[in-house]
Amino acid sequence: MSVDIHEYLAEFDDIPGTRVYTGRRARQGYWMNQFAMSLMKADNRERWKADERAYLNEWPMTEEQRQAILDRDYNRCLDLGGNIYFLAKVFSTDGMSFLQAVGTMTGMSTEDYQAMMIAGGRSPEGQRSIREKR
Repeated sequence: MSVDIHEYLAEFDDIPGTRVYTGRRARQGYWMNQFAMSLMKADNRERWKADERAYLNEWPMTEEQRQAILDRDYNRCLDLGGNIYFLAKVFSTDGMSFLQAVGTMTGMSTEDYQAMMIAGGRSPEGQRSIREKR
């Protein structure tokens, strides 16, 4: 039995609150992720801090990707092909911990997010399908 890979991967988009990093997303976010990785070098971090917009304009990404980064809208960055491990270079440059940054993506306070994760994470009960509202 043959499965269409595109249909299979599209099913991941039906999982609420989850963004699976697929090959399509990797291609879409390539330059955004390359920008983020550039922040591993101190000189690049200084250039970024001096003028974020000018530094981003050096990278051939979409304006929507640039704006998501400038807004520090990490969920939008993920939607646009960002990889959370690469984006960690952005929030680290901002002086944020992984816990703080990921907490902002949930709408929870850092303390509430940390407590939830220590308690075992989100419950698997609840909405499991966006399309079917179940």
